[in-house]
Amino acid sequence: MSKVFVLDTNERPLNPIHPAQARQLLRNKKAAVFRGFPFTLILKESRPDCPVSSLRLKLDPGAKTTGIVLVDDTTGEVVFAAELKHRGFAIRDALTSRRQLRRGRRARKTRYRKPRFLNRTRPQGWLAPSLQSRIENIKTWVKKLGKFAPIEAISQELVRFDMQLIRNPDIQGKEYQQGTLAGYETREYLLQKWGRECAYCGVKDVLLQVEHIHPKAKGGSNSITNLTLSCERCNTKKGTKDIKDFLKKDINRLEKILGQAKRPLADAAAVNTTRFALLEILKATGLPVETGSGGLTKFNRNQQKLEKTHWIDAACVGQSTPILNIKGVNPLLITANGHGSRQSCRTNKFGFPSRYVPRFKFVKGFQTGDIVRAVVTNSKKVGEYVGRIATRSTGSFNISTKNGLVQGISFKACTHIHKKDGYNYSN
Repeated sequence: MSKVFVLDTNERPLNPIHPAQARQLLRNKKAAVFRGFPFTLILKESRPDCPVSSLRLKLDPGAKTTGIVLVDDTTGEVVFAAELKHRGFAIRDALTSRRQLRRGRRARKTRYRKPRFLNRTRPQGWLAPSLQSRIENIKTWVKKLGKFAPIEAISQELVRFDMQLIRNPDIQGKEYQQGTLAGYETREYLLQKWGRECAYCGVKDVLLQVEHIHPKAKGGSNSITNLTLSCERCNTKKGTKDIKDFLKKDINRLEKILGQAKRPLADAAAVNTTRFALLEILKATGLPVETGSGGLTKFNRNQQKLEKTHWIDAACVGQSTPILNIKGVNPLLITANGHGSRQSCRTNKFGFPSRYVPRFKFVKGFQTGDIVRAVVTNSKKVGEYVGRIATRSTGSFNISTKNGLVQGISFKACTHIHKKDGYNYSN
């Protein structure tokens, strides 16, 4: 069962508690709601000092979604779990749109001006905005959880694959590299590279075998560039034949396999670069940081026979992974939405102004994006509504609820549940 965060009267984190205990504290008015997401209580009365058990924050950064988990290393209990969905693709599309509009303005009814690039220098360690956004999202949540929970250590999946181990399976220095993990690193890399399907017939959802493109019996090496995935039927049929003889009737597939074999996994390389930048940010917190590879994460998950999700992958990151207790854990789904736009006016698809945008954000103490509870006692919309609001300068708001959009709700009926922070939440 996911626990509830608790702060003392000085806003210092205490041990997370069971939801039933949290309800009892609220019922007896011994605590108040401090934060809606993640749900956090603050005590109204000081208590005698009690020991606080330390937790480990575990991260599984991904291209689209990052898994976040808090684990008690002594008991293996997963105290908190979340999946953070990034907005990198939205940022990329917005930058593309801006670039197109600027190009249009340079050429529209004027003498064409070439774009200037030499007047903009990039600092050391610069990352594309879409990648930097993902790092900043994770940094925000590491800082936020550090205020609500007694975190004493961090584990991060640093690289998707241990490339050094893949290139040289006989590498010395770490005991685990000589065990079964080496096969996990190579196999997981091949699954990503070849799309989890047989390279020869394209069949999916079957048990795939690691296969040598140039047969080992004829001098083929164990290099990752000579390995692919094959179903049992194709692997048996190919045997020790040369791939050119095996696929002489399917030239297109032959060329595709030979080209894909030499091509590196570009996505993995890009994500690895970003994760090293994230590592420096985690080290700056002053907490001990443990790192692990994606192959080790999969090995830990398979050893405990757990299903594959982003938050479970996060719980399995690193050598410190204990026997996990995930019973009843319901992850918080977090979506990064940003803080709105700074445009002075909205534009049409050609870049011309189309409608006015108010110069102020707050209306009667509310702003667009706040999560509120509205209790309407009269008019045609009698009822209770919970959702995210869109403000109007008249004080009549729209509320997006689970059942759809409700329009024309007065600000007088609304009370805050969670103020806008750039993220959307669901369970």
